[in-house]
Amino acid sequence: MADNGEEKLIAVARHIAKTLGRNDNMADDILQIFSNFDGRFREKLGERTGDESTLEQTLRSLDRQISRYVTADHPIWSDSADSSAFLDSVDELVALIRDWMPMAAEKPVAFCLDRAEVLLQQAMFRLEEEFKLLMERGGESFDLTRSGIESAGASANTESDEDDDVLEDEEGEIEIPVANAISDYNIIIDALPSGTINDLHEIAKRMVAAGYGKECSHVYSSYRREFLEESMSRLGLQKLSIDEVHKMPWSDLEDDIERWIKAVNVALRILFPSECRLCDRVFFGFSSTADLSFMEVCRGSAIQLLNFADAVAIGSRAPERLFKVLDVFETMRELMPEFEAVFSDQYCLFLRNEAFTIWKRLGEAIRGIFMELKNLIRRDPAKSAVPGGGLHPITRYVMNYLRAACRSRQTLEQVFEESIVPPGGGDYRKADDRVLSSSLSEQMDWVMEWLESNLEAKSKIYRDPALCSVFMMNNGRYIVQKAKDSELGSLLGEDWVRKHSAKVRQYHVNYQRSSWSKVLGVLKLDNSSLAPNAGSKALKEKLKLFNVQFEDNCRTQSAWVIFDEQLREELKILVLGNVLPAYRNFLGRLQSMPDIGKQADRHIKYSVEDVEARIGELFQGNGGSAGSRK
Repeated sequence: MADNGEEKLIAVARHIAKTLGRNDNMADDILQIFSNFDGRFREKLGERTGDESTLEQTLRSLDRQISRYVTADHPIWSDSADSSAFLDSVDELVALIRDWMPMAAEKPVAFCLDRAEVLLQQAMFRLEEEFKLLMERGGESFDLTRSGIESAGASANTESDEDDDVLEDEEGEIEIPVANAISDYNIIIDALPSGTINDLHEIAKRMVAAGYGKECSHVYSSYRREFLEESMSRLGLQKLSIDEVHKMPWSDLEDDIERWIKAVNVALRILFPSECRLCDRVFFGFSSTADLSFMEVCRGSAIQLLNFADAVAIGSRAPERLFKVLDVFETMRELMPEFEAVFSDQYCLFLRNEAFTIWKRLGEAIRGIFMELKNLIRRDPAKSAVPGGGLHPITRYVMNYLRAACRSRQTLEQVFEESIVPPGGGDYRKADDRVLSSSLSEQMDWVMEWLESNLEAKSKIYRDPALCSVFMMNNGRYIVQKAKDSELGSLLGEDWVRKHSAKVRQYHVNYQRSSWSKVLGVLKLDNSSLAPNAGSKALKEKLKLFNVQFEDNCRTQSAWVIFDEQLREELKILVLGNVLPAYRNFLGRLQSMPDIGKQADRHIKYSVEDVEARIGELFQGNGGSAGSRK
């Protein structure tokens, strides 16, 4: 306690001397006067002079040691003894500066500390150079890592054709294995040897302790950033601006989206986590520097990946782009947990937020594409009729489009319900199992309404009401069949399917009425046909009229189209079931007339078998594009 009291007394005396003295020399003179009154001041002044002498001697010694390494023309870390000695000297210099910094206001000490700071700066510059050399040499000696990345890139660009897995000649002598696509992303790449990482950590520890953490981080980030960018390039990812993406032909963009999906999976699940692990090891114990370095390493590549997804999101809303946009949306959704885990620190918050924003924007793009699909249907003009009342291209396009879209039903329901959860708000992969009428089903209803309205407008092009019914029957049947045997049907609901099946049956009836009712009317026997002489003449007139109308119907309708074989047979059976009995009855009545009798064959152009055969030839047209029902 006495020693502590003396120290306080000396400190107070020094404070008074400095306050009264105009400069350091005057302050020393005042302390000398104090020493005449108390011998303790004389002793302490003597100790102070000795301490300053020790500081000078220690600094000179460290200067000799450190300067020898600073000016060396060979890598210090090529010899473990040299590197250890150099680090020890740096540690001593840092400790020296730290210990004497409280007395920096004293001129002799300040002078020595200035020299020490200059020496420390030289040492830091040399450590920075050694840090660079270690990273370069470590990368070269561990080139297997880069080969691994290249293999990942090869697998990312491998087509799915099974025949391409192994190529060999007829004798089986040549075998060229092709890398399989990555399915397990649970891989961590050590991009530098363990020994090199330890050496880098020792250097980083000294540089951070000396206040040169940012410089160390910059050197580290620059080198690792180049490595990461090279790795991304090997995965086939080009550096494209948003404008360049928008100007690309769609077929090229489709290929780039496939490459992007594989690259972003490798980046978020392998490359970025590996870089994070490496940062943590090199800057162990300095979390802030590690986080800053990791952000600087990954920022450029992460922004490159996000910008591509953003370009897709804000690009064209053409309906044919839906499926690739869905692919990008689903990829972002699956990787959102990785974005949160990898970019979890304060420096990477902006990357995490940007990823979420772009993911939401992709959802908006999908909704916009559906709106454009409705507009496409609405604007599709009723220019010319499909030959033979066949299947219209817009029907085939829309139904196949919706069926394909429904393969991503859960994703679309998420998009239209706007149930995109913000970061930290839940499990991105968990689907809602509630049985509800989702807004996706409403979207499908609206699309179907637009399609039906469009088809009804197109049916009015046909002047023949029967052909109009055939057209609606063909397209209605196609719509119901495509809906019934797919996920689309469950979205639209059983009531919708029953309602539209009933519509198709009504088109049957309308066709029968408008096409064959006149023929059947001719064959109808009335009282005038029963009188012997007048009846015979009336029957012969009716027969002539039947022949004309029947011939006209068969000639016209043989070129009409019923795309569905079952529907075609159903219609023929319906016509036969109505016409044949009436015609058979009519012929029987004609042959029973006394004045015709055995001469009836002279008046009969079509036998019952002929009528059946001609009806069997109906609906043989190909209808142009309607010939295919796919």
